[in-house]
Amino acid sequence: MTAPLADNLAGTWWDRTVAGFTQSPLPHVTGTELVLVVLLAVALSLPRATWRYFGLLATVIHELGHAFAALLTGQRLGGIRLSLDHSGTTTTYGRGGLPAAWSTFWGYPAPAVVGAAMVWCGFNGWGPAAMSVGTLVLLASFVFIRNGMGLLITAAAVLAAALLVLFVPPGFNGHVMIVLGLALLVAAVRDLTKLVNVHLRRRDRLPTSDAYLLFRATSVPAIVWIVLFAAVVGGAWWFAWQPMVQVLATLLGPGDPGT
Repeated sequence: MTAPLADNLAGTWWDRTVAGFTQSPLPHVTGTELVLVVLLAVALSLPRATWRYFGLLATVIHELGHAFAALLTGQRLGGIRLSLDHSGTTTTYGRGGLPAAWSTFWGYPAPAVVGAAMVWCGFNGWGPAAMSVGTLVLLASFVFIRNGMGLLITAAAVLAAALLVLFVPPGFNGHVMIVLGLALLVAAVRDLTKLVNVHLRRRDRLPTSDAYLLFRATSVPAIVWIVLFAAVVGGAWWFAWQPMVQVLATLLGPGDPGT
């Protein structure tokens, strides 16, 4: 009975993953609910107890940001290594110069960009599509994982995504995407703060900093790269804020939200 059950679950998961690529009805999110959603997102990304686990997802997306940017510039991806301490490395081969700088840059901004896209999808009826794409990308990333802990972390992320696809009703997917997207946006700010702290107080850890690696590769000061990271993260927050502000305006009453 175990094998037929597994086959049935796999078939159901695949059917729902494929079905997710159609737009679903727009979720009804009230102002009060959005405030609760924001608090839940913060609870996932700020407390040490939850960050210990959710932060691993941010690390996976950070490294996939490097990997995707490298592939876009024609570099060869050597592999990705992940650790439980939220560290990771992505090895690429190919052209140096601007392509290498491009792939190095897209680590810290990646969780914010992905988070903003998830929030937009959640509000606009594409929550199931975002969930399906995320699951398939995580599955594809197995090809590039090069250490056992990385395989374990990625497997846990894939399992969590698969469970969401299987058991979250399609009409509720948008709400889940908004929570996860906001949590990733908060995570991006948290990681950026940690990076600044490395440059100000933990300079013995500079070799682990993408900003420092970019400085070594381009001679452009690390502070410039940190400001550029912050600009992209800020832009992602602005993009995610657009649908949120319309909902939050309902808490202010029936007056014109623009006044």
